[in-house]
Order: sequence, then structure tokens, then C-alpha cells
Amino acid sequence: MKYNYKFQNLLGTVYRRGDILFTNDGNCVISPVGNKLTVYNLKQNKSNTLAIESHYNYTALDVSPSGTVLLAINEQGEAQMISLLTCTVVHRYKFKQHVNAVKFSPDGKHFAACCDDTVFIMTAPSVYTGEFRSFIMKRVFKKALDDVTCLDWSSCGKLLAVGSKDTSTKVYSIEYLDNINIFSLSGHTDKIIGVFFEKKSLDLITVSRNGQVCLWDASIEPDDLVVSEVQISHQKRRKINKEDDLVEDNIEEKDVIEKDKEYVSDEDEEMLPEVKEEVKKLQYKKLGRHYIGDAIRSANCKVKLTAAQYHKANKMLVTGFSNGIFFLHEMPDVNLIHTLNISEHRISSVSISAQGDWIAFGCPNIGQLLVWEWQSEQYVMKQQGHSQDMTCLTYSPDGLYIVTGAYDGKIKLWNTTSGFCFVTFSEHKSTVTDVVFSTNKKFFVSSSLDGTVRCYDLTRYRNFRTLTSPSLVQFSCVAIDSSSELCAAGGQDVFEIFLWSVKFGKLLEVLGGHEAPVSSLSFSPSLSSSRLASASWDKTVKLWNSIETSSDCDTIQLTSDALQVAFRPDGEEIAVSTLDGNISFFNVTTSDQTGSIEGRNDLGSGRADTDLITPEKMLKTKAFTTICYSADGSCLLGAGNSKHVCLYSVKEAVLIRKFVITQNRSLDAVNDFINRRFLTEFGNMALVEQRTELEGGDVSVRLPGVKAGDMADRKVKPEVRVHSIRFSPTGESFAVCATEGLLVYSQNAGLDGTFRPYRLETGSTPLAVRSLLEEKSWGLALVGALQLNEHNIIQECVEAVPSSDIELTVSNLEEDYSNRLLNSIARLLEDSRHIEHLLIWVKCLINRHKKIPQTVLLALEKVLTVKYGQLSKICDFNKYTIRCIKAVGEITPKQDVDMDNDASSGLGTASDSDE
Repeated sequence: MKYNYKFQNLLGTVYRRGDILFTNDGNCVISPVGNKLTVYNLKQNKSNTLAIESHYNYTALDVSPSGTVLLAINEQGEAQMISLLTCTVVHRYKFKQHVNAVKFSPDGKHFAACCDDTVFIMTAPSVYTGEFRSFIMKRVFKKALDDVTCLDWSSCGKLLAVGSKDTSTKVYSIEYLDNINIFSLSGHTDKIIGVFFEKKSLDLITVSRNGQVCLWDASIEPDDLVVSEVQISHQKRRKINKEDDLVEDNIEEKDVIEKDKEYVSDEDEEMLPEVKEEVKKLQYKKLGRHYIGDAIRSANCKVKLTAAQYHKANKMLVTGFSNGIFFLHEMPDVNLIHTLNISEHRISSVSISAQGDWIAFGCPNIGQLLVWEWQSEQYVMKQQGHSQDMTCLTYSPDGLYIVTGAYDGKIKLWNTTSGFCFVTFSEHKSTVTDVVFSTNKKFFVSSSLDGTVRCYDLTRYRNFRTLTSPSLVQFSCVAIDSSSELCAAGGQDVFEIFLWSVKFGKLLEVLGGHEAPVSSLSFSPSLSSSRLASASWDKTVKLWNSIETSSDCDTIQLTSDALQVAFRPDGEEIAVSTLDGNISFFNVTTSDQTGSIEGRNDLGSGRADTDLITPEKMLKTKAFTTICYSADGSCLLGAGNSKHVCLYSVKEAVLIRKFVITQNRSLDAVNDFINRRFLTEFGNMALVEQRTELEGGDVSVRLPGVKAGDMADRKVKPEVRVHSIRFSPTGESFAVCATEGLLVYSQNAGLDGTFRPYRLETGSTPLAVRSLLEEKSWGLALVGALQLNEHNIIQECVEAVPSSDIELTVSNLEEDYSNRLLNSIARLLEDSRHIEHLLIWVKCLINRHKKIPQTVLLALEKVLTVKYGQLSKICDFNKYTIRCIKAVGEITPKQDVDMDNDASSGLGTASDSDE
């Protein structure tokens, strides 16, 4: 088994907060999910999370006009210049302030960033100039009286419009112009949400939070802007002009020259006469003021305009409100085109595709991301993660689907290939505590604290069975036997195990004996065994025979409370994690302990901001709350209330690898040590509640029950922890159900440049393999490619062998090579067009070698299921065309001649009748 697992994708979380944006081709949406970035491909219906991680959550994003560079800034002002071609960070910068907005210039040479009340203009990597240095300061503007909220560049790239909380909009110039220095526009009565230039014009559109839309007409065109030949400020220029006026009033020339030396250089003196030439100044005139959303604000005065975006080519203005309604207006007449209520929560970000047909919306309160096609009035994509933390997960037997349950009572099914959620069940009324798939892949079962165990059908996507107990019980765990006929659930408040028949929905048995809550249940995966293992807080693990009606069981005494129990895939051994941080292994037949792992120190302990004890003391409270065997049973994964996931070897009982699931410092307990700057002589400042001036003191004391500004309201950072962890049945990946979402780690993720040969010989080189292919020595070339273990070389060999020679080539392969070749073919089937050729390889390998690992067969089943679904849709769509082509192809030449004769005789008869 290989251990080179790498982060592949992030599921379960589609949007957190910050800017969402389309790529330049309009086919993909980039969404910030915490401290990661997810790219949703709307054409191919796939999602991919970049293997780039920030120390804090991303808030401000923008893509360069060339589409190759992404600028991402987190909530602490740390900026990353990311190359979308290589998916790597090429440059970093720290603004030391919170960045509200960022925008590239139209030519891609500069970008502007809004930090508090300051606007920075910096250089950006540009393929046009060959200059790849980033974050070189060009201009700094600090003229706003409050925080700057939004900005936009003119199409010529010379002017920058900036909106602020002080209800004003200011127009800056990146270079010194003779027409304008700084222009301020006022007229709004609330903070500015959006400011937009018209295409190939200097006209402006400003949108404020109270729904006001102001149209501003510019007095000149972009071509009329005159760049000063001497790049000096207007203040300095006014001083120079003042000195020129003194010269005209016959003031002594010597004094004038001495003063000129203080303000102007020799080069400036030569250019002064040209500066004094009269040019037409840039002035703005308000054409009108319009009010958007008066109807919804009259019904609810608290509704505010929270997001705005403008498509310059189609002249469309999209505005989103705090109650989930958005409007689409045509400018400049402000004609309402479309409106829709997409949610009941605030819309924080809006983006329009380059073509103007798709509109993306982000709702942070419920983690929802929508893409709406306004012309056809239908959703292109509608994804929503769990509104609260996920608690449990399970893989389907073929590894194609993942089922997750959460504190919000919802159950979601995720496609591991596309990364999208395709069905959501909301029948549970309380927290979902556990989910498990049946071995026949037809249904799965979930348990909840609402006192029900529900069975869901994957064919019709419905809750076809609800299992309950005679009295109300909060179920903490659930399990299904290998025959998919028996279902068992353990109680949290009632210390009993309930056994049902899935087929009839009847309660068969109530197993009693535990003296504390039942924390975990697991059926033996062996088809010949019906053993049920139950772990409890009473420091025992009991082994039941679920078929027999007697309540006799084998009891294994532990040294501490049992948290999780898991069967090895062969059903001969169980692993039990206990509260003291150990993992113990027991033989199922003899109940003897076969090994143990002391993993508390491996799990690690992060220091929370409000912790009053040291990490060494906190480490004593850590334990593995979730464990899982690998597909072949040789390894064990363990995790708990920590940022680490530990991979152990069962045979040697040693730590193989430790995975760090996140470095996001927006979460609590990520750092190993507390920041000493927060420790003062008065204690830890993180323990002091930060209140605004409206939340206490003599200014305003809120009444009890008031939500806004409630004195009991505290902002608590979520703590990093792993709730559940599961290995894929194929053994190629595992999923981690953590605070940030569902993280998937895979062996095939990313570009792994490491060289991992298998039984390598001195003559096994890429050159030798290709020379053997030219000599048509298929068997030797294939063995050399498998020894090199390079995916591209194996692909060349597999595709080069003729179909007629495949069976002969396979007959000389050893069993180990055959299994490795089948695993490689399963990877090739995902993207290859030569499906029939690869299926011939699979058929010959399976017929030749009977002892094939189950993980390899499951990997083949997974990819063939996906291919079957894709091809079946194409065939159903074209079946009548194929039937017609087939019928035409079956026509013999004689039938063709007869048809021609019949046609000619028919034409002749028609002509005779016409005569």
C-alpha cells in the first residue's frame, strides 16, 4: 500500500464569505471556502479545490484581464499572487490592514486595493510588458473620511472611482493629468455599495445601501484626458504658477529664482509654459437619481442593498438585498428586467460572466452558491453546504458517493468524481449522529437524536423506511450487517441496542447489558459472520451474535471509556479507541488483545486563545474519537479534536504519517502556542469581550432579548476538530469530516514528481521501453513500464499493443504485475477515449488471473459506472439516429435498385397523369 496521500478536493462547503467571480471565459466560478479556493467548472460539471492554503480566510479576489493571475487577499491583509496555469503562489505581500476590495486595471499592469480609508495602486505581473515584479507601490490616496468599500477602473485605465462609507465617491487618476486631480461626487445618503464606469466612457453609476442609484455624466471623453508631461502634483504646480504670477508683477528676478529652486527642477522649468495651456477640465453632472427596491423596503424597513454588479457591455445592473431578493435592471433607463427571490438570507457577493448570460450569487449565512441564467430563467448551478458542522460520513461500496450528516439535521450525497451534491434529505429534525451504507449499494441508513433511524433509497431518492423504538431514544450510532437485512442502533440516553429488520421494518430484539451510553456499533464485514461489536462509555466492548435471540455476549474489559470500534475488512479483528488516547486491537474469536497503539502524543494539542492551561496539560484530555481501517486492513487512520490525522501500521503499531488538515488561523486551537502580545499584566486579552460603543457603558444599554447589540453576544472562533474519518473502499483515498468541511485526500492528487519504481532493474529505462515498443516486444516493454511505475509510460505501452495481441501479452505477466496493470487501467479509463481497447485489456486480465484484490475490482467498478452513465445519456439521445443509420446500412444493393425503379415509375405515373 502506498502512503503518498495528498489533498485532492474540498466537499461539503461551497462558499463561506468574500468575493465570488467568473473566469474570463465565463465557464468557471471561483469561490472562497475559508482559507481555500474552489473552482467550479460549469461546462464540465466538476469542482476542484486549489492546493493553496492561506493562514486566514480569503475575502477579496480578482482575476487579471489575461486570465492567468489570481490575486487573493485574506481577512488579515495577506495577499497572494497565484498563477492559474501552475496553481502556485508566485508572490506574497502583507498590507497590514483589512482589504475591502481589490481590482485589476483593464490593461493588467496595475491593481488597486482598498485598505480602511486608503487606496493603494500597485504594479502587477504583465505578459504585455514582460515585467513580472509585483506589489511595487505606484500611488497612495488617503482622502476618504471613512472606510473605502468599492472601486472600479475606467476602460482607458487612467481613472479610478472609489466609493466609501462617508456616502461620497471620489475619482482618482493613476497618473498626473492636466484635466483632473481628485474629483468628489456626493448625493447619496448611505454608504456606497457599488461604483461603475460605463464602457468606453467616463460616465459613472453609483449604488448605495439604501437602494439609491445615481447616474453621472462626464463632461469629456476618455480620449480628452491629457497626461502631464511633467509628472508633478497639482499642489506643486499651483505653487509654480503662483511664482509665475509674481514674476509678471515685476518682482525681483533673483528672489523668484531662489524660490523656484525650492519647488521645481530644471526639467520642470522647461515644461512650465506647456502646463499653462488651457485644457477642458473633467466635470460630472448628476443626470438622475433612482430608487431600487422600494416595495420590499416598505414591507420591511430593515432590508438593505448588500451587493451590486454591473455588466458594461450589456448595460445590466444586478443588485442583491439582505432578504435574498435580487433585481436585474437595464441602464441607463433603470428598467426592471428580472427579479427573483433566491434565498431568505443576505446576498453578500454578485458576479456576472463575461458574456452576460450567467449571474453568480453567494449567501454566507447558509453557505450557498448559485449561478442563474436570467434569459432562460433556470439554475445553471445550485449548491449549498451544511449550515452547521458535519458530524459523520460514509463511502458507498464502490467509492463513487459520499454521504454526510450534520448538526443541522440534513443528509447530503456528494459525487466524488464531480465534487457536487446531487440530493439532500431533510427528514431528520435533530442532529444526525451516524450514517452507514448497505453492502448492496441500494440504500443507506442514518441515526439521529430525534429518536428515529431512517433508510433512504438511492434509486428513487426517498425515505422508504423509518425505524423507531417503543420509547423515545436518542440514537448515537447505527450499523448494517453484511447481508443488508439487519440494522442496529445504540442509545445515548437509554443504554440499550435496538435491532430491526430492514425488509419488514419491525423491531426484532433489544440488547441490554451496557451501563453507559453506547458510543459505537459495527457489524462484521464477513459474509459468514453476523457478529456485532458495541463500544460503550462503561469501559467495555461487547460482541453479540445478532442472529441468535439470546442476549449472551462476549465482554471485553477496557481500561477507559470506549469511543469507537471498527472491524478489520476480513472480520477477524477489531480496533477500539479509548478515552485515554490508546487504540487497542482484539481477536474476535478469542477476545484476546493482539496489540495496542499509544497515540496521544501523536495526536497533538493546539492552544486555544482562551485556554488557561498549557498544551502539555491539554494533551492529557485528547483521544481518538474516530478510527477507520484501510481497505486492505494493513493500516489504521485515527483523528480527534485536533488538526492532525494519524496513519498507523497495524502490524508494527508505529506511526507512518501525520496529516495536517488545516493551517487556518481563523479557527481556534490551530497554533501550538498562544501569542505573547495578548498576554498583559491584566491577563489574557482574548478573555476580554470586545464591545462596540453601542453595546454598553453610558452610550446605550440594550434591553434583555434585543438581538442587535446584545451584551451577551460573543464572537467565538470555531475550534478545529475532526468528527469522522473513513477510507475509500478502493483504498486510493480517504475523507476527513472536519470543521472546514469534507476534505478528500487521494494518492492520485496533484502532479507527483517523485520516482517510485517497483522491482526496478538496470535495463528498465524510458528509452529502453520505447525501443522495445518499436521492436513490437509488447510483453517486455510492458514489464519495463510497470517497473518504472510512470503513468505516462504505462499509457503508451497499453495503447500501443494491438487488440489481437493483448491476450498473448497478458498470459506472460506475473500476478503482481497484473494487479498493478489493472489499477493503472482503472486510472486510464477516467480520461481516455480508447474505452473499448482498455476494456479488452480488463477482460483478458480478469480471465487470466483469478486472484485479484477487491480494492482493484472496486476501482474498476467505480470508473466503469461513471463511464456507463456518461455513455448511456449519449446513446439515449441518439438512439433513433443510430437505428436509422443501421437500417440504411443493412439495405442491399438489390433493394437499392428496386427502390430506385419504384421511385422512377412513380415519377413517370405522376407525369402521365399531369398530361
